[in-house]
Order: sequence, then C-alpha cells, then structure tokens
Amino acid sequence: MKVLVIDDEDDIRRVARLSLSAVGGMDVCEASSGSLAVRKAREEQPDVVLLDMMMPGMDGLATIRALRGDPETADIPVVFLTAKAMSAEVDRLKGLGACGVLVKPFDPLTLPRLLRELLDGS
Repeated sequence: MKVLVIDDEDDIRRVARLSLSAVGGMDVCEASSGSLAVRKAREEQPDVVLLDMMMPGMDGLATIRALRGDPETADIPVVFLTAKAMSAEVDRLKGLGACGVLVKPFDPLTLPRLLRELLDGS
C-alpha cells in the first residue's frame, strides 16, 4: 500500500513515515503543503492520502477539494489527521469525502493498523 502523508510539520511527517513503513510495511511519500500534495498525488497515485487539517496557505479542506476536483485524484481515499476530532467535525469531514479521521498526537505503533481499519470500513 502506498500512502501520501501531507503535513506542514517535518516531525509529524517523519514519525508517520517511520510508523507506516517500519511498522506497517507501507510505501510512503510525503508533501509539506497542500499545493505540493495535489501534484504529488497526481504523480504518485497513492492508495490513500493521510492529510493534516491545519496547514498554512492551502489547508486540509482546500486540499481535499482540490483532490476531489481533479479526475486523476478524485477517487483516492483521504484520511484526515487532526488534533480536533469532535464528532461534528468528523461528520463534516466525512461529508467532504474523507473516509475517516485520525487524531493527533497518534501512536506510531498503531497508526498503520488504524489506517487500514478505516480503509477497510469505507
């Protein structure tokens, strides 16, 4: 499984990469901004996008809208990674086309399993 991790924080991307690759055996590519993420998603065609909600410039909402609006990336599953996971917010994000929401801070040992469970349940 190939995962595109999108987060403006280097440390979060690094921990997610290590978790998903070392613990989960997944291929991981990264983007540090929403605009770079849209390009990377077109190029890499990941199986899933793990998307930070709060980023400067193009935030998670703008990024998922751009991904959904591009025929080359419209069907790639998106899982949000956010510190704000109240049920109303989760419902809103799912309404935008996300297949799930994972909460920051995350446990690197369980991240791959949780991501797979969200994908299997969508």
